[in-house]
Amino acid sequence: MGHKVVVFDISVIRALWETRVKKHKAWQKKEAERLEKSALEKIKEEWNFVAECRRKGIPQAAYCKNGIVDTNVRLLEKIERNTLARQSSLSKERDKRSSPFVFELSGEQWTELPDSLKEQTHLKEWHINNTLIQIIPTYIELFQAMRILDLPKNQISCLPAEIGRLKNLKELNVSFNHLRSIPPELGDCENLEKLDCSGNLELTELPFELSNLKQVTFVDISANKFASVPICVLRMCNLQWLDISNNSLSDLPQDIDRLEELQTFLLYKNKLTYLPYALLNLKKLTLLVVSGDHLVELPTALCDSSTPLKFVSLMDNPLDNTPCQDGVEVMESERDRQCFDKEFLKAYIEDVKERESVPSYTTKVSFSLQL
Repeated sequence: MGHKVVVFDISVIRALWETRVKKHKAWQKKEAERLEKSALEKIKEEWNFVAECRRKGIPQAAYCKNGIVDTNVRLLEKIERNTLARQSSLSKERDKRSSPFVFELSGEQWTELPDSLKEQTHLKEWHINNTLIQIIPTYIELFQAMRILDLPKNQISCLPAEIGRLKNLKELNVSFNHLRSIPPELGDCENLEKLDCSGNLELTELPFELSNLKQVTFVDISANKFASVPICVLRMCNLQWLDISNNSLSDLPQDIDRLEELQTFLLYKNKLTYLPYALLNLKKLTLLVVSGDHLVELPTALCDSSTPLKFVSLMDNPLDNTPCQDGVEVMESERDRQCFDKEFLKAYIEDVKERESVPSYTTKVSFSLQL
């Protein structure tokens, strides 16, 4: 039998496949356009975004407002970068363990300080966090070289009066503990520069004796129950940063302009209905945050270009009719929420400073009343 040979013109085959490829590409383009117009891609993007936020432990209130998911990840990326920076900083701090002047303690297995600590009176820094320690012993007065007392996120319920004997103390951080009062003897720490009592939830006042702290430049008493700005704070003549957010302030004192060096003033989530004209006398104030309050009145000159203010946030006030997210249910502890709020705002402030320009949505303030 002979063989049958089938012969095709190669140009015909090539033309056939080129036609099929063109049709397939046209179909792909049409399908891509259809998906682009479809809501499915938007829903998928939102779901992926929500899943990522949950994986990172970010509260729903940070990205969901009135049921609408905000997929702008700029701030969330900023928080993540700050977390990495803090981890790097903590890593560097751990390297200090070789230093004979630094004491560090962390972990819920600790319910009290080790007995051996009282023999190490040469120490200059204590870094104690995330423990179940409730009491700072009175022998702390023996540590005359102490510069930094960093005691956040413990179970401390009171500070000993002997803390006032630490004449060289420069920084005191007792944030997110269970303090109900601050000892008046702290006013004897004349070299103190930084005081952080935020997140204790139950603090209602600071002792008048703290008026003696003339070197203080930073005070954070946010997330407590202050009904007014403490008198002692108004007498801290070198104060540059004051955070009294998340309290119960209904007004500001008319002599708030005593704080002539104040640069950053955080007042968000209080019960303020107006801002006093005296704020205009703070010639060094560059950042003011009064978001989430009840403002219906404020000096119109506050937003003039003639003022030194570079950033003013009045969001979530009756002035701009922006709905507040206070009613959003968040399944987390009050302390964790307050802590995240602080980190979120710090990330936002840093972002604004980096851009060195006012976001357009913070300048849209509608009001008709004038003091």
